[in-house]
Amino acid sequence: MSNQKPIYVTQPQLPALQDFTQLLGQIWDSKVLTNGGPFHQQLEGALCDYLGVKHLALFTNATIALVTALQALRVTGEVITTPYSFVATAHSLLWNGIKPVFVDIDPDTLNLDPAKIEAAITPQTTAIMPVHCYGNPCNVAEIQRIADIYGLKVIYDAAHAFAVNIDSGSILNHGDLSVLSFHATKVFNTFEGGAIICPDAKMKQRIDHLKNFGFVDETTVVAPGINGKMNEMQAAFGLLQLRDIDAAIDARQAIDARYRTALNGVPGVQCVSNTAASRTNYSYFPILIDSKYPETRDNLYFRLRQHDIYARRYFYPLITDFPMYRGLASASPSNLPVAKKIAEQVICLPIYPNLTEADQSRIIAVIRGG
Repeated sequence: MSNQKPIYVTQPQLPALQDFTQLLGQIWDSKVLTNGGPFHQQLEGALCDYLGVKHLALFTNATIALVTALQALRVTGEVITTPYSFVATAHSLLWNGIKPVFVDIDPDTLNLDPAKIEAAITPQTTAIMPVHCYGNPCNVAEIQRIADIYGLKVIYDAAHAFAVNIDSGSILNHGDLSVLSFHATKVFNTFEGGAIICPDAKMKQRIDHLKNFGFVDETTVVAPGINGKMNEMQAAFGLLQLRDIDAAIDARQAIDARYRTALNGVPGVQCVSNTAASRTNYSYFPILIDSKYPETRDNLYFRLRQHDIYARRYFYPLITDFPMYRGLASASPSNLPVAKKIAEQVICLPIYPNLTEADQSRIIAVIRGG
């Protein structure tokens, strides 16, 4: 066992504590802690400007945002989605009484494979929920083409896709709704948190009602809403995080480039590429370990841990391997051969703005057999 300091897969970048306590002082003075206070309003506006979106509704976390997005679009029946994601993607469907229908992923993008979607559509299908996995954009044009033909809604789980652009602009402007995560592990975080990107003011108003118990005013409730509001402390923290986000993404880019240079040509190690984005956020650094590598993926994973390097097997197991999903016909491994293969090969390496070159060299040395 190594005596060196542990290196985790991610680490949040934090603003200066005195800057945060200054904003806390303003919260203490105002006595406004939640319910759409001034920092909440400022952050919604600042994020719309930064991300290039028209409307955005802040949430206490992204899972509640996903649950609410499905409610906002009145999605029922069956929804086509990916098995290769964090479980919250599918859990949000079950919480709404919706049946997930799993479709295999593309071997290059690791996103929902548009070529497999149409075969999974039934009379009960009402929506598609793809994931921009690792911030790598889905084929939004093809997914929208299919959705338009069959009259389906499209909700993007964009938890990884903060500040990701394609040639037409923000990836978040595609589909009927997109959901961001601001969890502590994400590129941009508000401790916990999330947001729904809304195409128009009317939809934002419906979402704002749903996240606040359905209240329109003191005596009027128009929907069976939930309590999904972001509080003022989270919002104040987010404003500080947004101030430094470009520097954080630049630091991630340098780490990404260093990994690619150092691991290029290592037999059995493939760095997952991200070629569809005109701007990416370098939120994850996944590698795939194949049979040309001298040991299995799991052996490498545990050997990294022996060196106090805590990489993660995102995403293993597949969502469809968990007991609440594996009984579904679409969860059969024979239906998902690409996702199954990738889940058995993937390791996400540590990447965060404060990862030092020395620590990154430690990680690379272990992978290269040092």
